[in-house]
Amino acid sequence: MSLELKLISVVTACFNEEENIREVYEQVRAVFIDLPQYEYEHIFIDNASKDRTVGILKGIAQEDHRVKIIVNTRNFGHIRSPYHALMQAKGDAVISIVADLQDPPIMIKKFIKKWEEGYKIVIGVKAQSEDHRFFLLFAKRITILLGVCLK
Repeated sequence: MSLELKLISVVTACFNEEENIREVYEQVRAVFIDLPQYEYEHIFIDNASKDRTVGILKGIAQEDHRVKIIVNTRNFGHIRSPYHALMQAKGDAVISIVADLQDPPIMIKKFIKKWEEGYKIVIGVKAQSEDHRFFLLFAKRITILLGVCLK
């Protein structure tokens, strides 16, 4: 009897991330080495970078069949570009990880755990930030409201 593994799609939007892109890939790959009960695909969507980001991504995709890349012909912005990548995802669950590593990929394990507990949407909240206190408070309030609605 063959047991089909659930597929997790990881989406990473990027724009001029040549310094970070390989590290993001490596950290996500390391997370899934610890999660052998899942298959995964890593979709990178580039928002018309002017640096070496696309070249680096092409090299990674040649090395790893789980890596898919979408290269936009122009900058579609930080909302529409990742949305397009989400629509291309084939996974049973989709996790968005930013390319600048502000959100550590190790959090993927916690997100998957909550998803397996039955939550349809899981949102990470920064406990600390260098942003202005008002913005951090606002972000916490929105997440708390969403958390209440989702339970």
